[in-house]
Amino acid sequence: MKDTIRFTAVGENIHCTRCYKAGGRYVREQSGGGWAVVADDAGEELVLPVPGSFLEAGGASPGKVRHVAVAIHLGLSGNDAERALGLRYLAVLARRQEECGASYLDLNVDEFSSDPVMQREAMEFAARVVQESSTLPLSIDSSTVELLACGLAACEPARGRPLVNSVSLEREEAVELAARAGAAVIAGAGGRESLPSDCEERLVNTDALLEMLTDAGLDQARIFLDPLVMPASVNPDHGRIVLDSIGELRRRYGPETRFAPGLSNISFGMPKRRLLNLVFTDLCILKGANGGIVDPLQINPLTLAALDRDAEPYRLARAFLTGEDSFGMSFITAVREQRI
Repeated sequence: MKDTIRFTAVGENIHCTRCYKAGGRYVREQSGGGWAVVADDAGEELVLPVPGSFLEAGGASPGKVRHVAVAIHLGLSGNDAERALGLRYLAVLARRQEECGASYLDLNVDEFSSDPVMQREAMEFAARVVQESSTLPLSIDSSTVELLACGLAACEPARGRPLVNSVSLEREEAVELAARAGAAVIAGAGGRESLPSDCEERLVNTDALLEMLTDAGLDQARIFLDPLVMPASVNPDHGRIVLDSIGELRRRYGPETRFAPGLSNISFGMPKRRLLNLVFTDLCILKGANGGIVDPLQINPLTLAALDRDAEPYRLARAFLTGEDSFGMSFITAVREQRI
């Protein structure tokens, strides 16, 4: 077993895109009809009724439930009992991530509603509840600069410097916003007009973005690099490209460089995502990464230290993630044969 390591985990679990399968462990059908999200809070079961608008269609199956969005909706619009349930559910999500070693709690409410006013209400509400339940600073995540600004305004300065997720060459206004707010940033390697296709483009974009951030007054301690993780199921080279980029960025910018890529993106479209995410995180750490956007309940110093790099599951996952097992054919076969 390896020694435990220092790893900056940006907890990704309070996102309105997060779904549970209806009929699965966390969403069950009610005796009187409809569905409910269930959770444990210190031995007491929470049962959150699911409005129909938060149940994603699943064809012949019941579909999926956007459970974080349900909790925010109940907290904002439910009756007294429902509001209490929504508050407790969000508090449980925040506390569990902190207990597992998260350094920041990432909030994203973009998918709560298409109405900007409702989005702002959801962001302000979620930020207040999470900060009442946890000691951690917030990471504010949104596709719009307006919602980033709303989230930053709701951050309590006493908790430490908040994090903007994210800035890039195509979002110069987000750089200016972060500088004015005194926030740290996740600096994505996207280009001004397109996503990078290889390691070299990531390096060129990151160099240009770091110059922009420095000009805006952000020092290295306020910058987390993100070489943009994309699914290895789409392109077998995606994992290797990110690993190579991390290694080169570490070489260029030295031992104080900080990283926070969205590591779980690598496993989209694949079975055994938890294993793949763990192994990919370990591979990134070996290349020089020291943090990432992850689920802290699944990826933390203890789970990373417990990985057996000589075991078959690790070796098969590594082969897929580094492109040796193109499109994961061997990995998928092993899953079907229940070897992993």
